[in-house]
Amino acid sequence: MRIDVLGAVRALGDDGSPVDLGGPRHREVLARLVAAEGRMVTTDTLVDDLWIDPPTRAVGALRTFVATLRRALEPDRPPRDPSRVIVTEGPGYALRLPREDVDVHRFQDTLANARRNPDAVTDLSAALAAWRGPAYADVPDSAWAQRERTRLEELRLEGVELRARVLLDSGAGADLVAELGAHVAEHPWREPAWGLLARALYHAGRRADALATLRRARAMLVDQLGLDPGGDLQRLETDILNGAALLEGARTAWTGPDVRFGPRTTVKLARTLALAGGDALVHSRRDRLAAVQAAERTGDVTLTARVIGAYDVPAIWSRADDPEQSRAVVAAAERTLTALAPDGPADLPARLLATVAVESRSADLSGTERKRAQQAARQAEALARHLGDPALLAFALNGVFLQSFTRTGLAAVRDGIGAEILDLATRHDLPNFAVLGRLIRLQSASALGDLDAATSHAEAAEQLAATTEAPLVPVLTGWFRARVTATRSTEPGGPTAATAAAHYRAAEDALRTAGMPGLHRGLFPLALLGLRLLHDRPAPTDPHLDWGPYHPWTRPLVLLAQDRVEEARATLATAPEPPRDHMQEALWCLTAHTAVRLGERAIAARAAVALDYARAEDAGAASGMLTLGPVTRYLTEAEACAGTG
Repeated sequence: MRIDVLGAVRALGDDGSPVDLGGPRHREVLARLVAAEGRMVTTDTLVDDLWIDPPTRAVGALRTFVATLRRALEPDRPPRDPSRVIVTEGPGYALRLPREDVDVHRFQDTLANARRNPDAVTDLSAALAAWRGPAYADVPDSAWAQRERTRLEELRLEGVELRARVLLDSGAGADLVAELGAHVAEHPWREPAWGLLARALYHAGRRADALATLRRARAMLVDQLGLDPGGDLQRLETDILNGAALLEGARTAWTGPDVRFGPRTTVKLARTLALAGGDALVHSRRDRLAAVQAAERTGDVTLTARVIGAYDVPAIWSRADDPEQSRAVVAAAERTLTALAPDGPADLPARLLATVAVESRSADLSGTERKRAQQAARQAEALARHLGDPALLAFALNGVFLQSFTRTGLAAVRDGIGAEILDLATRHDLPNFAVLGRLIRLQSASALGDLDAATSHAEAAEQLAATTEAPLVPVLTGWFRARVTATRSTEPGGPTAATAAAHYRAAEDALRTAGMPGLHRGLFPLALLGLRLLHDRPAPTDPHLDWGPYHPWTRPLVLLAQDRVEEARATLATAPEPPRDHMQEALWCLTAHTAVRLGERAIAARAAVALDYARAEDAGAASGMLTLGPVTRYLTEAEACAGTG
């Protein structure tokens, strides 16, 4: 059995003969299940997608369509045997066919392989030739069909350009002139296409035509978009003027600075690179913002929304690595939300709202920004639940998690969020979100002092990371194991404090190059301070320690360790309220501890009120990376100082 949707929807038997699928509605049901790529589509979603105004018996009609399709696709199946192609799953249906038996899935997999391996260009040529017309060509213009057609057409254009680039890089491709000329005429805003056409002309010995093509590109970009050509078009023009040799590209440099894909492709590559950490993560953030800005310049609101929402990279930390860039992405998402047509694709508002929630890291926000981010998280979650899209819901719940630090003592709430993300990811094969769910649950168990449960989640996250190629996970779990060593250094027969400090140093070495400055800055000194407090020792006073964002709350203790009591008192008086993030319990405990030592009853009382919700938690352990010991230790002494215990 084979199903084709790159053109009119059709099914072919094993012998290549066409299968009678029934009427237009039957084909639309099959097409909608194909678009779900093996995921379950609820009955309610199918009804909403098939009818603008569903009839009274819509569910019954849908079941009839499914029954007819099952008979057509499995004519030899005994009447009482369950279908193996269109299966009933929970409250809906899913299509179960190998990906190679569905042309659109085969095309997407071939394109993904060609991105990684230029030698797969022959397979890509065959996959492009298999297109018989617009995707889902005979399906009505419902929202889901428009969404899929737009997405797949962008992938087809990417495939055309990638194939041309590979051929030109190999020294062939002079015969691409006619094909690329038609491509540019149909899609004049695609800057990479102009460069490919110019290269093909140059390979064909038509140097003057190649230069004329680049001049036309410049005129089009200036007149229609108000932009000068990008750097690679300008360099190409210089190379042609100088009569450079073959203008061959490096066959492996598909994501380097000299390769200018369209914004959709750029953000997909950025999404993949983000999971690698290190320099790849740094470049990913840069390329992602460039893709968003390029999409906005096209004036295509739907494209811009897709590009912004496609970067659904799981986020675990409540402080941004690049706050300025995060604010720029949030601003673009808000502008795009405002510009979206009310009858546009239903998932786009949810993706944009989830982006606002995820990028608005709670440690970096003003009060107004925090309220907007929390509202966006709630709205994204509600929309995702309504749409029944598990991947979108996991992304939205990531935003809910990052906005869940509204006060101290909410580890159990976050554990519930992590458990739902993990359940969604496990049931719907979302491995990166499965890692996120495990890490959230690790943090929550750590905060609640359940080190056995946290260790179990750490081990499971590491196993997932080994199969999903997520090298940042062992960096985080390495910190967790150092946190465990620090706790056990206070137990009889446990490791020494020096051993715990060495574990923290090893974890710090791994984190230094991980590309996460929002997490890295100040973490190691704070961990050492926590270790010293566990052993009733003064704060470290090494002037080379970078306390990063935690300086206002750690500085008074450093001054006390240097016997500069009045300076410590003045510094404590000016310390702001801790940000509502992973470290708020730790910073409130530091505030309480300093206030007690200085006899500052009012400050101790304020810290006690904030910490009252977190009596059952360990200070700093919500990070899953360090600990200052039980909150009750600091809360009890603060209440005694304030006279409220």
